[in-house]
Amino acid sequence: MTILAQQVQDELASAVSKDQLDLPTLPEVALRIRDAAEDENISVQSLAAVISEDPGLTGRMIKVANSPMYRAANTIEDISTAVARLGINFTASLATGMAMAQMFQATSDVVDRKLRTVWSRAAEVAGISGVLAKNFTRLRSDQAALAGLTHIIGVLPILSWAEDHPELVRDSLTLDKVIDSIHGSLGTMILNSWDFPEEIALVPSQYTEFSRKVAEPDFVDVVMVANLQTLVGTDHPFTQLDWQEIQAFKNLGLDPDMEASQLEDLEEDLVAAKDAFV
Repeated sequence: MTILAQQVQDELASAVSKDQLDLPTLPEVALRIRDAAEDENISVQSLAAVISEDPGLTGRMIKVANSPMYRAANTIEDISTAVARLGINFTASLATGMAMAQMFQATSDVVDRKLRTVWSRAAEVAGISGVLAKNFTRLRSDQAALAGLTHIIGVLPILSWAEDHPELVRDSLTLDKVIDSIHGSLGTMILNSWDFPEEIALVPSQYTEFSRKVAEPDFVDVVMVANLQTLVGTDHPFTQLDWQEIQAFKNLGLDPDMEASQLEDLEEDLVAAKDAFV
């Protein structure tokens, strides 16, 4: 790690320990959706009305409802029918995650491009996570998709901090090193502050812990495999690891060497699922 990267990491760690780092808060629409879903008597129409206050979110939710993960015979064209198909808990989880797209914006062109790249990657991992959970585990696919959407949420405060430190924005390699080093712990801190379920909140800090071993597949396993799947064919350092030694593949019943053929029948679903979250 460069001297600048170490300095930035130390400063951010100090800010966190002193509670001086502003953690992002959920968008207002996400808070309203969560509050509505916590009402045991909430109706499909009432939740749909809350979501429909945000046209962009409404369109994305209808798109997901028509994706291969949840498709049925008829195409859905309105948010009430989408909520009815997905279910209230399903809808609330996904809408909360997708509302976070509003947070991925910045005042600087450089940081804005980085944020858009981060969101695009989160959406891709979310789509793959949902399909993997549905086909290879008993985990809820909506929760798996939410875990995928939030697995790099820790990048937000780092980039927010970077906007006030132009020397870091100008040094993209150092910025990437800082992100790789600390976004996971920050991500788990953020999700805990948002009262996310523990099994999802720990994903950011553990999805690259390739030596971890658990008896049953969990959301960390799903996001870990989904993230690695996005790196196939690249020269990313993670592709140089021995994936046969990664327990997550075994827990999902996937052989890394045979993964392409195992997922071949799901290729259409994978592509469509990834597109649904963009």
